[in-house]
Parts: sequence; structure tokens; C-alpha cells
Amino acid sequence: MLGNFSYKNATKLYFGEDSLKFLNEELPKYGKNVVLIYGGGSIKKNGIYEAVIEILKQNGKKVAEDAGVMPNPTIEKVREGVKIAKAHKADLLLAVGGGSCCDYAKVISASVHCDEDPWEKYFLRNEKTIEKIVPVGCVLTMAGTGSEMNAGAVITNRETHQKLGHGFGEEAVPRFSILNPRFTMSLPKWQMVAGIYDIFCHICEQYFSGEDDNVSDDLAEALMKSVVRNSLVAVENPEDYVARSNIMWAATWALNTLISRGKKTDWMVHKLGHAVSAYTDATHGMTLAAVSLPYYKIILPYGLHKFKQFAINVWGVNPAGKSDTEIANEGLTKMEKWMKQIGVALHTSELGVTEDMIEGLADATFVIDGGYKRLTRDEVLKVFRESL
Repeated sequence: MLGNFSYKNATKLYFGEDSLKFLNEELPKYGKNVVLIYGGGSIKKNGIYEAVIEILKQNGKKVAEDAGVMPNPTIEKVREGVKIAKAHKADLLLAVGGGSCCDYAKVISASVHCDEDPWEKYFLRNEKTIEKIVPVGCVLTMAGTGSEMNAGAVITNRETHQKLGHGFGEEAVPRFSILNPRFTMSLPKWQMVAGIYDIFCHICEQYFSGEDDNVSDDLAEALMKSVVRNSLVAVENPEDYVARSNIMWAATWALNTLISRGKKTDWMVHKLGHAVSAYTDATHGMTLAAVSLPYYKIILPYGLHKFKQFAINVWGVNPAGKSDTEIANEGLTKMEKWMKQIGVALHTSELGVTEDMIEGLADATFVIDGGYKRLTRDEVLKVFRESL
């Protein structure tokens, strides 16, 4: 049975090889002061920085740069960025990069006109944004998070070993996002693959929960099959434009909240993965890959009907002569085979986790409801032990 819901997403998307030119259509809608947000400098090596700066100049913008956004943005970096945006009296925050830059920009947008510390207000107390929002625009250079079309953001506190997320509401959704698949092709294969698994996991988090046999599940299954099919092409040939464009488009639809409508949603894999990232600073998508199978094996008996459906509809398992449990487990076996094919991390030890971290990882994991079973602490510990 489909649950009650509302849906709104106001982000305007420009997709394709010529999409950057549409920045000229968006910039006149905002004031002259733009903060350009980007990461470690790769956009200066691949020419994207120069192209964006030229367009900003052509539109008469006064630009302040906020560089050095890391893959797992820290609250210390956020506080630094808030100061930059305040000093520049920002009219627009333009994030050029992957999901980390987009997430970071959203937190800045909600914090510029807020007198409280963003970590305390948004991530610990989980309070709504009531302050004026500085508009955010995105030029995407990595496919994975879907942050270009949602209001969510995840920030890390290295001192407390916490990686927490917050939804900033519809006002914080990027006003526009530019998606050029060519921009993603300069990424190392490791990052491309991490992004691919992040996409797949986003879909799973919404699929393995709540009500069944609805349009949301049908859409999720189609997206998962597309991600699998195109990932295998992209791993063999990272320059394949069709595969990379399909992956980029799937990433957006995986987490713009469309396929979560009518669903409770799980997100426990992300909570487990966030704990790993908070301790090791490991790449987000790889942390998800390393904990997924141990988690799914625990909850499979409680959501057996859906894991059976997943095995048949996504992985093509032939159900003839097999029990429901056998079918479901064969689906996970096929999923694991695919994960090995694309080259994601299957063990947290590959990401720097050691046995002596297990208790701390469990302490850093926020256990939530939404999936087929709420994990006990012993089960959280089991996931981490089996992920090693």
C-alpha cells in the first residue's frame, strides 16, 4: 500500500556536453557577489575552473574563492567557509565539484545568517533552518551523491569521530545544477567506482524498507539495473560517454527523493559507513560497499520477500525449485560478484579499519528505525567484525 506523501523539487537541471553555457542564464538572477566553492584543485588541472571563472567575469560577478573542500567536509572547514561567505556578503554560493562541495555549500547557505554554531544547531540538535538562505548552484564534476538535487548534507567532526547528516529543507535545495558527463571523466577510476556504488546504495536504502509493490519500487529496480549495466561498461572504458552520462543521470534520480515517496526508507548502511569514514576518512562509497553485505545478511530474514524480489527482478535469479531464502541469498551472491567486477572495497580493513576500532565504530553508529529490523548493539558489532 502506498503511503501518504508530498513531493516538490525546484532544482533546475542542465544536462549534457554543452550544459556549462547555461550558467550564463542563471547568473543574472543573483546579485554580484559569488563565492566559488571547490575542492583540492583538480578543476584547475582539467580546465573547468578557467571556464567557470570566465563565465563569472563575463557576467560581472565579484568572486571570492573558498577552496580546499575535502572529500568528507569537516565542521572546521564549514566554520571557515561561513566567515568567507559573510565577509563577501554572498548572493550566490557556486559549488564546482562533487557531492562534498555541494553538501558543504548547503551548510554554508544555512549558516551565513545564523548566529549559532552549525554543528550544534543542525547536526546535534537537528533543528530546522529558519534563517535566510543564501542560494546555492552546482556545477557537478562527479556522479554519486545526488546532492545536486536534494537538501541533504553530511559533515564530519574529526574531534568526536562523528559523521552526521541533516536535511535543510526545500529552500536549501540547489536552485540550479549543471551536469556535464565529460566533467566526470577526469576522475581516477577509484573515485568513479566509489560514486557508482554510492548511487546503487542510495537506491537500496530506499528499496529495502516499508511498503511493497508500488511505483517507487518499480522505479528503483529499473535504476539499479541501469547502474549495474552502465557500470560494467564504464569500468572497462571510463571514456564511454553513453555509460558515464547514464550513470550521472541515475545518480540524480537515485537521491532527489522521488523513489522514496511512499517508503519508510532505511539508511542504516549509511550510518554504518559514516562511522567508518569518521574514524578513517575513507572514501564514502567504499565505506558503504564494505559494510553492505554483512548488514543485508542480518536483515534478510526480516525482509525476505523484498530480498527475493530484488534477486529475481534486479539480478535475474531463476526461482525454479528454490526456497525463498535460497533465492534471496543468490541475489546477494550476484550482487557481491558485481561489486568485485567493478572493484569496490569489500572489507573495511582495506580502508584502514583495525580490530581495536570496532567498539569505537559501534559507539559512533547512530542506529535508526526504517529498515526491516532495528539493529542491536551486538548486531552492529557483528557487522563491523564481519566487514573486516
